[in-house]
Amino acid sequence: MSKSPALFRKTRILEGQIDEFLDCITEAGLIFQRAIKIYLEQGASDEFAASTKQSNEIETHGDNLRRIIETQLYEQTLIPDLRADVLKLLEDLDNLINIIQANCYRFTIEVPDIPPEYHKDFMDLTETVVTCVDTVVMSARAFFRNIEAVRDHNSKVMFYETEADKISTKLKTKAFRSDLPKVEKIHLRYFVERIDELANEAEDIADSLAIFTIKRSI
Repeated sequence: MSKSPALFRKTRILEGQIDEFLDCITEAGLIFQRAIKIYLEQGASDEFAASTKQSNEIETHGDNLRRIIETQLYEQTLIPDLRADVLKLLEDLDNLINIIQANCYRFTIEVPDIPPEYHKDFMDLTETVVTCVDTVVMSARAFFRNIEAVRDHNSKVMFYETEADKISTKLKTKAFRSDLPKVEKIHLRYFVERIDELANEAEDIADSLAIFTIKRSI
């Protein structure tokens, strides 16, 4: 099977902007992973606040890039048959950064008390959802550059999303069977679900990519 052409192979500037936008999502995931590690070790420290600020800057830059890309798609009347799908994909991908930024602020505002015996589980969950996000970014890159690779990346997204569900279920079960006060159990559950939301969103994007890929191949 011959390799499919890149979607924007004749528009190098736009192609570069899309790559930069996808880089923002990957970077946001890494910042989030580091931020959670810092929080577990130090709490809402100055270093954690710096990571939160950095996630906000990435979110702003990602938003700006998305708007620039969307404007060019309209002004240059590019891919009219696929434009709606690409716009939806960009907005959904941008939402991943929004979730990361919102979670950083939730930790800053609510300052949840996470006992040491839950630290490893929280870190495992965070690392898994970030890997899930990074994998759906690879799937999106493939959609623009090498559509035959989308399916392979999507299958990995599904794997990591399932793993995240397993970890979150284990963590919530462990919390609710503990002797912690009920309000602390509920608070832990809330933050587990907010972190797991990233993997769920990545799975939804992978589902959309699968449909867009079929439409592009017809």
